[in-house]
Amino acid sequence: MYPPTGFGYDRAITIFAPNGRLYQVEYSLEAVRRGTTAIGIRASDGVVLVVEKRVSPLQEPSSIEKIFIVDSHVGVAIAGLTADARILIDNARVEAQSHRYLYDEPIDIELLTKRVCDIKQLYTQRAGVRPFGVSLLIAGVDREPQLFMTDPSGAYWGYRATAIGAGGHDAKMRLEESYNDNINVEDAIKLALKILSEVSQLKLTVDNVEIAYIKMVDKEFKKLSDEEKLEYLKTI
Repeated sequence: MYPPTGFGYDRAITIFAPNGRLYQVEYSLEAVRRGTTAIGIRASDGVVLVVEKRVSPLQEPSSIEKIFIVDSHVGVAIAGLTADARILIDNARVEAQSHRYLYDEPIDIELLTKRVCDIKQLYTQRAGVRPFGVSLLIAGVDREPQLFMTDPSGAYWGYRATAIGAGGHDAKMRLEESYNDNINVEDAIKLALKILSEVSQLKLTVDNVEIAYIKMVDKEFKKLSDEEKLEYLKTI
């Protein structure tokens, strides 16, 4: 009998397997793949985030949050463990406000992303801890619209459009087919909702979807109300 693959090498985050893998990081990626689907699209005039929510019959839908405002010009959508995301988002808010206090200007989106990923990476190299089981879509504007995706290892990439979570793979395939660089925020919201409705197992309603956007014209990150969401849902 042979021991299962990875046997013994996943008992601590600091142990590399002979093939160079850190199994604890891969387990955290699995937590992301089991999370709710989140879609981010960088438009010509801003950035859009659309996220599915899983709401049980007795839960209050407004208490479930998948999109968070970090600063007036940047917000985050999550897939994975919400409790882990809360810690990272609190740190991101402190970084954003510290930067405003020190430099009297809003923080660059990539710099904020790097600071968040520094924390994530730190939790892949210390004994007695585990990686954060969450991926973030960080959307905002500085000199131009920006969209970054982070994974539990601490790596990050910039995207024109991407998706994470349970339906992330299928959503990315549809984005590759439908995305164009000239899309505006309004059409990006409709496209994201259309794709989310195709990859989700649920019928989209105002209770199980969150929508947010930020435009270059005012650089204000905004989450849509139920009435505003309903207007967009009628178009799909």
